[in-house]
Amino acid sequence: MEPIFRPAPQERLASIDFYARVAAVVLLVAGCFLVLRPFITAMLFAGVVCATTWPVYKELRHRVGNRSSTAAFLMVLALVLLIVVPLALLATSFAGNVAALAEGVHQWFATGIPGPPGWITGIPFVGEQISEQWLAISSSPDEMRAIGRRMLEPARKALLALGAVLGQGVIEMLIVVFVGFFFYRDGEAIMHSVRSGAERVAGHLSGDLLRQVQGTVISVVYGILGTALAQGAVATIGFLIAGVPAALTLGFATFLLSLVPVGPPLVWGGAAIWLYYQGSLGWAIFMVLWGALVVSSIDNFLKPLLISRGSKMSLLLVALGVFGGLLAFGFIGIFLGPALLATGVSVAQYWVRRTAESGTDTASG
Repeated sequence: MEPIFRPAPQERLASIDFYARVAAVVLLVAGCFLVLRPFITAMLFAGVVCATTWPVYKELRHRVGNRSSTAAFLMVLALVLLIVVPLALLATSFAGNVAALAEGVHQWFATGIPGPPGWITGIPFVGEQISEQWLAISSSPDEMRAIGRRMLEPARKALLALGAVLGQGVIEMLIVVFVGFFFYRDGEAIMHSVRSGAERVAGHLSGDLLRQVQGTVISVVYGILGTALAQGAVATIGFLIAGVPAALTLGFATFLLSLVPVGPPLVWGGAAIWLYYQGSLGWAIFMVLWGALVVSSIDNFLKPLLISRGSKMSLLLVALGVFGGLLAFGFIGIFLGPALLATGVSVAQYWVRRTAESGTDTASG
């Protein structure tokens, strides 16, 4: 029995042509993705950097006679001097001192540590137990060496991993600078293309959506970087007052670790321990108080203040964005993770609000 409907030859050819075009487009998109995949993270972060510093670029371009290439070069030169060079110096110094630090810790455990200070016993509930345990460890060389062996290898691996992250960050930041030059120079044409694509997807609502996303991303990045800069500057002042060596390097390390929750105490806490074992108990106490009451407290009020100016994103999402971004994208993910989450939250809030408004209009109609 013959089929009731049989497509005409022209229709079959048209169908084959359609599927062939779709397959060609899919293969082209897949090929482009494979080519750009190593650079997608850097491109996204370059977009975030350019979006947040665009007003500075426009003012600079105006001052150099509207020469886009010159202004873009000056902007990326500033990024190199302010971020890439200090990060490279920190990574180099860190990598060079890991072996010396490990050897110093090994010798410290081998020679023994001093007995517990008297104020330890004054700690409520746990002071006496801590003091007894400390005294038992410090008076037993074998116990000290065993603890040193257990702690040294994991600590060395952690330090090497941190050094690798810093080194990876230097390479990624160089790619960001390279891509950022073209984003600055051709930014207006790129944004025109983005708006055109958004209009095809969201129609007349695309303008409001892009403005909300841009405002959210900028406020989150400003909040993270502004807080980190403030904590790094205040920590540097404390290191200088207490006479801690390499205060500027430690201040920059505080800036970097401020991007990660509970990061600054690793720096000022280490400085306080160093001061204590140098015999400067008063300066060690000062460092602890300065770090806890001044450096770390900045995060509690400045970051929410800066972020809330353009976004309602919670600090929990910011923290998850930092850790998740670090695990997913490496060093750049510290900045990129919160920005991506901020974009997602902004789009979701916008969609919910527009849906509610549409429902209200329908009900009133």
